[in-house]
Amino acid sequence: MNLILQYQNEITKALGETALLMLISIAAAVLIGLPIGTFMFLSRKNQVLENKVLNTVLNVYVNILRSFPFILLVVVLIPLTRKIVGTSLGTIAASVPMSFIGTAIYARLVEQALIEVPQGILDSAITMGAKPHQIIFKFLFVEARTGLIHGLTSSIISLISYSSVMGVVGGGGIGDFAMRHGYQNHDYNLMYAIIIIMIIFVQIIQFTGNKIATKLDKRHL
Repeated sequence: MNLILQYQNEITKALGETALLMLISIAAAVLIGLPIGTFMFLSRKNQVLENKVLNTVLNVYVNILRSFPFILLVVVLIPLTRKIVGTSLGTIAASVPMSFIGTAIYARLVEQALIEVPQGILDSAITMGAKPHQIIFKFLFVEARTGLIHGLTSSIISLISYSSVMGVVGGGGIGDFAMRHGYQNHDYNLMYAIIIIMIIFVQIIQFTGNKIATKLDKRHL
């Protein structure tokens, strides 16, 4: 506790940087990853918007990003990051590769959640004359809402891990703080204290995600 109080201001600043980094990358995951995952599902064979070319392109995009070693992805995206934010250093710059990986992770989890929707529900929607946007918002997302929340929760936890890596390449945040003030200064007690803080945050996020998913589960309504 004394260590936390000693570095209170620095820790608060680092947590703020991590929060900003997470906010941007999570927003990208939802706003971009959700549509990508949805169209990955809808463009599959025998689905509403079957399109082999689109499905292949989206799957290749997601697979490449998810299989790419993250630290190398950060390096590869440096030119693009500089074009977007004007620099490759800092929290905002770090949000670019974080957004790319967050988008890919959530897109795949969205697709998996939608696959779990019974085909009979989609068939019924088509029989009733529902248009694609109605099928998506009134049937698919409603039926898959629990899986979508679980997927988002898992994505957020994964992004927390990636955010720690960003500290190594000048992205700031709590990971950078733990490396500079803990590991590099051989203050392992401080480093372990930060790890405990992050574990607590992850547990809170997982608990919250589970509660929301359970509340939205139609079987509990």
